[in-house]
Parts: sequence; C-alpha cells; structure tokens
Amino acid sequence: MPVLDESVRSAPLDRAALPLGFGAFSALVSQSFVPLQVRSDRQDSFRGDIRASTNDDVHVSVVTADGHEIHRTPELVARSSHRCFKVGLQLAGTGLLIQENREAVLRPGDLTVYDTDSPYTLVFEEAFSTLVLMVPHRALELPTDAVRGMTAATIDGGTGLARVVARFLGELAGDLQQLDGPIGGRLARNAVDLVTTLYARELDVARDADRPHRAMLRRVQGYIDEHLGDPDLTPGSIAAAAYISTRHLHALFHEEGLTVSTFIRARRLDRCRRELGDPLTAHRPIGQVATRWGFADAAHFSRAFRAEFGEPPSSFRARTTAA
Repeated sequence: MPVLDESVRSAPLDRAALPLGFGAFSALVSQSFVPLQVRSDRQDSFRGDIRASTNDDVHVSVVTADGHEIHRTPELVARSSHRCFKVGLQLAGTGLLIQENREAVLRPGDLTVYDTDSPYTLVFEEAFSTLVLMVPHRALELPTDAVRGMTAATIDGGTGLARVVARFLGELAGDLQQLDGPIGGRLARNAVDLVTTLYARELDVARDADRPHRAMLRRVQGYIDEHLGDPDLTPGSIAAAAYISTRHLHALFHEEGLTVSTFIRARRLDRCRRELGDPLTAHRPIGQVATRWGFADAAHFSRAFRAEFGEPPSSFRARTTAA
C-alpha cells in the first residue's frame, strides 16, 4: 500500500504483532544500525520490532515500536567508524529529529536525512513506524558537507519528486522481501539513486541562486557520467565538449573542493563496484568490467579498487555475489 494513502496515515499500529520487549529491542537497534542509546519511561510495557534487509552496503529497515528516544551521543560517535547517512521515511505516528542545532518534526509521508558521524536525537512520544535507508557517505554521490547541511530538515513526501521517492520507499517497506536476491540488489540501488536525485535537486535549488556556475558544473558532470567508458576521457576533451577552456573546467571543480581526475576516477570505480556486486553480471570477467568503465590497465584498476574499497575486486565480487 503506498505510504501516502490516507489509510496508512490513520491506521492504528498493531502492538500485538510486536515481539520484542525493551531490552531486546534496545540491543537490536544498535545491531541493526550503529551504536545508540535507547530510552523509555515505559520499559515494562514496551513493545517494538525491526524488520531489515541488507544488500551490500545498502541497509533498509522498518522500525515499529512504542514511544521512546534514540540518542547518538558524542561518545558513541567517537568510538565508531561508521560514517553513514540515514534517510528516514515516516510511515505512521510522529517523531522529532534533532541534529546540528536543527529540529525536524516528522509526520507520515515526510522524508529526512541524518548523519551517523554526528550526534543526533530522535524522539517518538507515541507508537510509530518508520523506514530507514542507511548507506555510506560515498553512496549518495553528493558532497558530504553539503548533505550534512541538510540534516534534520523535513521534505514533504506529498508532492513532486519527493512523492515519487516516498511511494517507492513505502512500497519497499510493505514487502522487504522484494530486496532479497539479485533483483533485490538492483531495487536497493534504485532506492539509493532516487534518494540521491531528490537531495541533489534540493541542493541545487538551495545553492544555484547564489552560485550560477553550478549549472555548468552539473552539465559537465552529466557529460562525464555519459562517457565514463571512454578511455580517452580527459580534461581537454571534456572542456572542448562543454565549449569552455580547460582552465575554466578545473576552476569549476575547484570551487566544489574537487578535481576533474578524482571525480572521474571515483565515478568509474563506483560503476565497477556496482557491476561486480550484481549477481546478474557475474559471468563478465573482471577485466571486461574494468574496460567497460574506462580502465585500460587491469593492474591499475585492481590497485585503485583496493585503495578505495579496502579489498581487491575479485574478493569483493566473491563476497557480495555469495551473500
């Protein structure tokens, strides 16, 4: 059932179907996400549950529980190496997210983002249900600092692109088994792509008025994404295609804290990683995948992949496809 239907907005939560008491639920919260403190004034009668699906680095969970508070404290942040963004879709009930001195009131259909690398608090005074999409910072393919500037801000999931994203995530929440298996991996990546598109647009709306050069930068980055497989993709060829000087091209990227070469490399590695983690393309040799995305030298690709993701491409493929 789509998340924005009135029946979802008003349907009562079935507490009888929630299997966990407070202690077990608290432990499961930290196991499912990152280390967190859970507090409740009604621990004796508390009921809650978490349904989850994990596909590579994409974690999708549906949390349904009685009212409680979640705290990601500075001490927990300091002890953790998890640097992820969590995108929340409120399914039922209301909540409050606090991060970086900002507060977001969450109602059914609302979307928001928060960062595990910074303290935050979630407050649910009554029973609620929420979907959480958790991905590493790099998976959103957006400047990390820019996304951090949008944490604890509400996006109304009832209109425009946000409505499309909310409906897609709401459908996944209703049947997480869709995320199992090879097709599930593609669905999980589609969810990340949709969320990335939504927040990219939000960032563009907020920033383009004061920084008109970003429209040119987006066109250039779009051109790069369309030509990643070209081994001759260079700053010179990109600048020529955009009818600007190479110096101007480098300046565009420099203003965003990027370089042209590192942007191309990161995009190529991400496309290779996606393809190597897809069981439906497991028949393709690793060298063919690397060549397809612009890496002419197999040894260079293997070193770059390991440096970026902490393991060689062969190990990554074996681990993810087996999972």
